[in-house]
Amino acid sequence: MPTLVIKSVPAKLHARLKRTAAAHRRSLTQETMHLLEKALAAEEATSAATPRTGPSYWATRPLQPAFAAALASGAFGEGGDSTASVSAERDER
Repeated sequence: MPTLVIKSVPAKLHARLKRTAAAHRRSLTQETMHLLEKALAAEEATSAATPRTGPSYWATRPLQPAFAAALASGAFGEGGDSTASVSAERDER
């Protein structure tokens, strides 16, 4: 089983975690595992309940000026399959 080491835990957080573990009759490790599982389950439930709508960031991000200029000048061809052009370039060497 993998091991997780958490370093430099603030004293107040450690004390709170210790109190919570004692209240639930768990060890510090068991309480930490329980809280991590609970937090991750809540995060997964939230992300599953709210599906992403609209275009992604990558589809709507602004292009870099140099790339936009190269794209406008036709530097990247028709945008089809590049296999033939790569093969031709390789064969020229």
